Amino acid sequence: MSSDAPIGVFDSGIGGLTVVRELIQQLPNESIIDFGDTARVPYGPKSPDTVLRYSREIVSYLKGEGVKALVVACNTATAHALPALREEFDFPIIGVIGPGARAAVAATTQKRIGVIGTAGTVRSGAYEKAIRKLLPDVQVVAQACALFVPLIEEGWVDTEPTRAIARNYLAPMVSADVDTLVLGCTHYPLMKTVIGNVVGREVRLIDSAHETARETGDRLREKGIANDSPNGAQYRFIASDAPDTFLSLGQRFLGSAIDRVETRTLG
Repeated sequence: MSSDAPIGVFDSGIGGLTVVRELIQQLPNESIIDFGDTARVPYGPKSPDTVLRYSREIVSYLKGEGVKALVVACNTATAHALPALREEFDFPIIGVIGPGARAAVAATTQKRIGVIGTAGTVRSGAYEKAIRKLLPDVQVVAQACALFVPLIEEGWVDTEPTRAIARNYLAPMVSADVDTLVLGCTHYPLMKTVIGNVVGREVRLIDSAHETARETGDRLREKGIANDSPNGAQYRFIASDAPDTFLSLGQRFLGSAIDRVETRTLG
């Protein structure tokens, strides 16, 4: 595998851009192909078998585009598909749950950790298992926040209805007095301000994107496929539907790094 081949990233929608931003910052020499499955977002309510099928389709497509490694920048897909994908494909595949769990365990001071995510992620128990493996006596409170993804995708982040919904969803975290809260969906950092205002500024919010990008760099170096040549990074952004919306939201988040979105329908 050539070191100048791109890293593939995929998510159910625009949430993967939070991981792309960290990859660009931490691994500036690496080219990236990002795929947002905007035609089938959200993944959270869908069955594990459906999420696995979607994930296989996307990874197969990105393999055909020549990626040297892949980041599953979707917590639901990580929970339901990561082990199978690692068995079926012959390049490094990094998920977001392991890095997020490690960051939460490192951050907690009172061993009270909250996890918010899609219904699929919370139902899988993947974060709780990963956190308890590292810190067996921890208290973990998990809450599905099904409406956050569509609100973010619609650009309704800083609105009173969104704040009211956030107060309702996050009430168990406030009641449990968590000191650390895992944003268990890559969309959620886009509403970090709203979430932080509800749970309190003293609560540490864990965005797994930073740790995921760091782990990706480690894996590339271990495999001897990290790109050490500066000034050659190229970025491609692909959506399965609504590329104009993806571009508009992406430019707010990534700035000049995204100036065009291709369309590719799968399935």
